[in-house]
Amino acid sequence: MAFTCAIPKLVCIALIGLIVVFPGRVESSVSCTQVVNYLTPCVNFVINGGSVSQQCCSGIRSLNTAASNTKDRQDVCNCIKSVVNGVPVSQTYINNAANLPSKCGVRLPYKISPSTDCKSVK
Repeated sequence: MAFTCAIPKLVCIALIGLIVVFPGRVESSVSCTQVVNYLTPCVNFVINGGSVSQQCCSGIRSLNTAASNTKDRQDVCNCIKSVVNGVPVSQTYINNAANLPSKCGVRLPYKISPSTDCKSVK
């Protein structure tokens, strides 16, 4: 039970850690900090399931629009993958995260998954 309660805290710590470890890059117009900011409203859905908030979908749409070229999309993919691989998460969390784009009506050029090869994202 204590492990289950600690998971949401670990997800939040991982998000904060990404802001510190991956500050905005000069060569990319979308920094990992921005990715985290866009996706923070989605943490509740990833952890608890249920309905996706309008703020979450708005963040996903905005992030998808902001990642307007291959480099940006690869950087976003790598940032998301770092979060997924950065903490012990359940398959339910991964499935919930992977379902976010379709629940928000957004088509991403890659699957949200620990096994996604971000170098292949176009």
